Amino acid sequence: MHIEIRKGQDNDLEAIAGFQIAMALETENYRLDRGTVLKGVGAVLKNPGLGIYYVAVAGDRVVGSLLTTYEWSDWRNGTVLWIQSVYVDTAYRKKGIYGGLYSHVKALVASDSSMKGIRLYVDESNKKAMEVYARLGMNGEHYRVFEWMKD
Repeated sequence: MHIEIRKGQDNDLEAIAGFQIAMALETENYRLDRGTVLKGVGAVLKNPGLGIYYVAVAGDRVVGSLLTTYEWSDWRNGTVLWIQSVYVDTAYRKKGIYGGLYSHVKALVASDSSMKGIRLYVDESNKKAMEVYARLGMNGEHYRVFEWMKD
């Protein structure tokens, strides 16, 4: 199976938004508002300063996606990319789709001297995801994420 990895485009809006809705339900049993998610994904697609979606495409179908956003690191005098909003269609899991997306992002960071690394966060109960991230050479030994979010 040939998989193409590319930047997300306007015509990927529905697929990416659908992935986000499915991911929230699957991983946190949380129902997202479709209209809000469509606007949120659309905002990123229109403004790469907010982040960049990368999609995995099999044939003419988007089968996975992730979003990269930016963190300025004064310690490193450069940008750290955060990977978030990761989702792979259930029919395409365990086929290396996320690994391909991650490798694509990692190669971009490795080739750009202003980029200093990659981070992501994962729900502590998502053991499968943590196993995948560890297999790809990432570690979760240094930081915990704390948050406060408005409803």
